[in-house]
Amino acid sequence: MFLKAFSCRVLASFPRRKPLCAQYAALGHPKRSYYNAGKPGCPGPGEAAHVRVVDLRSDTVTKPGPAMRQAMAQAEVGDDVMGEDPTVNELQKLAAEMFGMEASLFVPSGTMSNLIAVMVHCRERSDEMIVGDLSHMHIYEQGGSAQLAGVHATTVTTRPDGTFDLKQLESKIRHGYPDPHYPRTRLICVENTHNIQGGRVLPLPFLQEVRALADRYGLSVHMDGARLMNAAVALGVPPSSILQHMHTVSVCLSKGLGSPVGTMLAGPRDFISRAVRCRKAVGGGMRQAGVLAAAGKLSLLEMVGRLEDDHHNAKTFALALLDCEPSLFDVDMSAVETNILRFRIKDPALSPPEVCALMGQVGEGEEAALGQGVRVLMFPHYENSIRAVWHLGISPEDTQLAIKKMQFVAGQHLNSRT
Repeated sequence: MFLKAFSCRVLASFPRRKPLCAQYAALGHPKRSYYNAGKPGCPGPGEAAHVRVVDLRSDTVTKPGPAMRQAMAQAEVGDDVMGEDPTVNELQKLAAEMFGMEASLFVPSGTMSNLIAVMVHCRERSDEMIVGDLSHMHIYEQGGSAQLAGVHATTVTTRPDGTFDLKQLESKIRHGYPDPHYPRTRLICVENTHNIQGGRVLPLPFLQEVRALADRYGLSVHMDGARLMNAAVALGVPPSSILQHMHTVSVCLSKGLGSPVGTMLAGPRDFISRAVRCRKAVGGGMRQAGVLAAAGKLSLLEMVGRLEDDHHNAKTFALALLDCEPSLFDVDMSAVETNILRFRIKDPALSPPEVCALMGQVGEGEEAALGQGVRVLMFPHYENSIRAVWHLGISPEDTQLAIKKMQFVAGQHLNSRT
């Protein structure tokens, strides 16, 4: 009893923290709030016990369904570091064939996969890669190429469609090696679809021109294709048609394809042979990984076609934003190509963090107006925008609930100003 009373007094002495939504609304920098925005455990005032949560923070929040869990439970396994896991070997063969590459490697994460690609392409410390200034590799991967591989990055300006100017790209290529003043350019990196620019699909002619430029100067081209399958579905082509212009690619299984873990790194056979060594060095060698590879096989064989549903749902929501009364949102429909939507708030009195906080909690009078409480999780993004991402966990019905919630929030905002 004494210990219990003492603990209560100690806990009571600490200042009470604001709920996470309140903390989140006060955040000022969208990039810093990427991973702590609107978590599901943040209740709103007076929230009922049963509330529908529509989680649009990212397509990384997907969970494996019953069929995938069964495949994982029944997977035949072995020691993958020794090359003896049959399910991993099957997955790697399947991915290589699908991507039109000689070989592929199962890696725990996309960040690790991109790092390994840089390490293999840029074999000497002080080598240099060229990346887009808004690329995931440059912004969201902690500078791992410099931190862990000793590879310097120089940037080109990312256009709104995810491409960059080829003349500027060419101007970034270093010449005169081994001049002691400069790094040696080895690698060009592209991102498809482009995350920050709202899931934009890189045009095939652009990729062809990048490859031609790289070949002219003896450089390699790597694609951060975390959402490559979204790009392939949007273009209506097999992924190999996109990757014919690349030397290597990294493709996530754990986003819209629904696997709990994993990324495929693919390229020439000698590249993958060196990548195996790099994967081991950075701690990515797994043992009986077939339980994860089984999910990856299901992702590639059965989950690609359904990405079209995510694209459709994203467009449905975007169109509803344009039709919303009052007219509060700005959406460029030509930029809504896949499952990622970026939109802006027209009213300067209402910031993206405030909108996300309102969408993420159950407001007063909401249950009476909508028939139930709805929490829609999104987060503030680049250039004062909001990002929402559709995935296999979001149905057309969820999308309609999200639309109703946005209309309710817009109406409440209008009422508060009159």
